[in-house]
Amino acid sequence: MSDHRIIAVTGATGSQGGGAARAILADPDSGFAVRALTRNPDSPAARELAALGAEVVQADFYDEPSVHKAFDGAYGAFLVTNFWAHGSAAKEIEEIEVLVRAAKAAGLKHVVWSTLEDTRELLPLDDERMPVLQDEYNVPHFDAKGEANELFRQAGVPTTFLNTTFFFQGFLDAVGPQRGEDGVLTLSLPIEDGKLLSGVDVEDIGRTALALFKGGERYIGETVGLAGDHLTGAQYAAKFEAVLGEPVCFQSVPYDVFRSLDIPAADELGNMFQYYGDFDQEFTGARDLDKVRELNPALKSFDAWLADNSSKIKKS
Repeated sequence: MSDHRIIAVTGATGSQGGGAARAILADPDSGFAVRALTRNPDSPAARELAALGAEVVQADFYDEPSVHKAFDGAYGAFLVTNFWAHGSAAKEIEEIEVLVRAAKAAGLKHVVWSTLEDTRELLPLDDERMPVLQDEYNVPHFDAKGEANELFRQAGVPTTFLNTTFFFQGFLDAVGPQRGEDGVLTLSLPIEDGKLLSGVDVEDIGRTALALFKGGERYIGETVGLAGDHLTGAQYAAKFEAVLGEPVCFQSVPYDVFRSLDIPAADELGNMFQYYGDFDQEFTGARDLDKVRELNPALKSFDAWLADNSSKIKKS
């Protein structure tokens, strides 16, 4: 392992970073080793990565020297930030600035940055179809990342921009089918009938990142759009129905209704789904499923993800 090139992985105990770390560790012939960055090296998730062969180091975005130290001597890095830890676009940009400075100082040869579109490129803030949030954003957790892409370019950090999308895992945690008072399972989503919703297995972010590291220099400066499927709400419902063995109806929830719900970040998520819906062709068009499968042949369709996770789908 001593001659393997080190990939530093931020958020290594989270969904995306953990997936990237596991993907690299599962491929002993990749030529890469994992240095897993975490605020708590003693956590169960960190110990699990160490048992798999990762070098686990303590680092915190709000302790910049610790990030510089963690990047020192690494070949590359998989970088991700967690907007939902604080819900602030301003803080997320501050975190990204730390990552850019550390990547530049360490002379990293290849960074894969997990990012998203800046929605303001298609939807100016003076467009009144959705509320402006945090003074200058439509969808803060998209826009902050998209805006910060330029920081990597300006600093000359050799970066591949990996545009992600809605995680299939969201159907397990938040928006899966629910049984109504009439006893019928209903998939309620803030997406209009006939509009496409791109989704991906979060583990495919890590698998695709590994493919980009393996691909090397030809992907530096490129933007890669990632998705495993593009489906309408009714199509998602039909696939749930086939797996669950009982009818599943699709119900389109108006965006304004969703934004008014008493749930965390309802306005942010409502804006996100409206962006998906209003610009579905542009969004899905930037995510060529055939191209991504050439890069990551193991990329999971929604059918494949459902087959692996059917036992976790709640029917209550």
